[in-house]
Amino acid sequence: MTHFADNAVLWDGDSPQRVIFHVPGDPVPQGSKRHVGKGILIEASKRLRPWRNDVVDTIRALELPTFTGPVSVQAVFHLKRAKNHYGTGKNAGTLKKSAPEYVGLRPDIDKLSRALLDAMTTSGLLRDDGQVAVLVAEKRYGDTPGVRVAVRSLP
Repeated sequence: MTHFADNAVLWDGDSPQRVIFHVPGDPVPQGSKRHVGKGILIEASKRLRPWRNDVVDTIRALELPTFTGPVSVQAVFHLKRAKNHYGTGKNAGTLKKSAPEYVGLRPDIDKLSRALLDAMTTSGLLRDDGQVAVLVAEKRYGDTPGVRVAVRSLP
């Protein structure tokens, strides 16, 4: 999934067959929960709720019906580069040739995916994240952090 429009919908009659969307911002993993008493657990990260709300708002703006059958989800998470990926002095702002393309550090890709899939369910795009039969996720460095997602209906 290298190039596509920020938001697009391909229809087959009244049903979406493929939905593509982009959510700008720093992707946040859905991680540990914290016990606050009386059996109540809340997300430990205060950044998770705003990120999931951004995903939900982007999807709801597309005004789509809910996918009801099995789907394939392809997600590319773009994370900010570290400062040491760039040169210094007269080369400040220039990406080093040795700078990696893929992120091999935290956040964990499964936790990023979990936050995304839960937001897709909250938005109404999916009935349940159990519908996801195929999941392909990547963590890449990029100049613009965010996530690009393609959801495709499966037979």
